[in-house]
Amino acid sequence: MSSWGKYKPNESGKNSWSEEEAFEKLTTFCAYQERCAWEIRRKLYEKGITDDKAEKLIAELIAEEFVNEERYARAFARGKFRGRKWGRNRIRMKLKMKEVPEELIRKGLSEIDPEEYYDTLLSQTEKKWESTHESDSFKKKYKVTQYLMTRGFELDLVKEAIESLQSDQSQ
Repeated sequence: MSSWGKYKPNESGKNSWSEEEAFEKLTTFCAYQERCAWEIRRKLYEKGITDDKAEKLIAELIAEEFVNEERYARAFARGKFRGRKWGRNRIRMKLKMKEVPEELIRKGLSEIDPEEYYDTLLSQTEKKWESTHESDSFKKKYKVTQYLMTRGFELDLVKEAIESLQSDQSQ
């Protein structure tokens, strides 16, 4: 379980919801954008609803198809890759933090086209290479590699992309 709410277990959020209004508010919350069960639990905790009551509401939302973790994982992976240019490692880590099962994480990551992924990595590598002002080529390579790895790209692909970029520049 994640740590939110761990340090102040007796404090509920700003204003609390009754159980009746909670389902209505949560349907709107889920209809606005894809949500996972962890996000719903967190929202319910903020509004003073915990334990069996929260699990009952989550079960209702899942039954009504407002919450679907596979759909969430797929949308999350697509969105973070295309929008924020995150790599697979970072997407996987964020989904794990939201307690999405590994099987669904794999399905979500399957949404990313391998060719588009590598093209994105190449463009990010080129952008960072151009913006890194370092005279020592080893330091520059290190900085670019570190940057791309913090973005979630795999080390072997990062090395390949940098080598490809350097071979293009030497020609």
